[in-house]
Amino acid sequence: MSTEQFLALIGFVTVMTATPGPNNLMLMASGANAGFRRSLPHIFGIAIGCQVILVCVALGLGQLLSQFPQAINVLRAGGAAYLLYLSWQLLRSDGIQGNNAQAKPFTFFQAALFQWVNPKAWMMILTGVATFTDPTDFSISVAIVAGAFLLIGLPLISSWSLFGALLKQWLNEGSRLALFNRTMALLLVASLIPTFGLQANEARLQDEPAAETIKTPTQQTQREPWWLSVM
Repeated sequence: MSTEQFLALIGFVTVMTATPGPNNLMLMASGANAGFRRSLPHIFGIAIGCQVILVCVALGLGQLLSQFPQAINVLRAGGAAYLLYLSWQLLRSDGIQGNNAQAKPFTFFQAALFQWVNPKAWMMILTGVATFTDPTDFSISVAIVAGAFLLIGLPLISSWSLFGALLKQWLNEGSRLALFNRTMALLLVASLIPTFGLQANEARLQDEPAAETIKTPTQQTQREPWWLSVM
């Protein structure tokens, strides 16, 4: 992987993991309701869950999706239904006044399994593998992409939970926490809008024959910008 590609990968991972999405909004709500320490399994579950999906995509899941593009719609519908359920749970929450013992953040396995129905996770992983892996040195480039998601993404998603935890004492006054949870619920629903840009052709990109995938430096510079591929 060239220096230019590596820097582009760093930028891609930073933007994808730091911006609002289902994971980050849920982590912020978890931090505010249960505290940062109790949200750690949720944080690590997200990180490891995404790593598992990335490896599966690299091993051929992307090719399977390209052969059955309707699977993308199933993932999208399943993810939307579950996010709406989580939003409803937050919307019904009246807040936890001064006691986080009743708060139930995601467990490690719940957070890891959620990634399989998280539209944004699929969007960024399919795009990342298709854009930044090199078919001539596939294993190493996949390891670099996976390492970038883990080493950059983990601190960034943790910051969302930490920010929610820092707000916890202020939110426990009056009905602020209930209002916060309702706001997070609405934002969680709104996060579905951009993530519905996931398309089956993103899965096809990584399965092109090597002869078609290997491009000259001039051709690489004319490639569609990565930010357009996730719109």
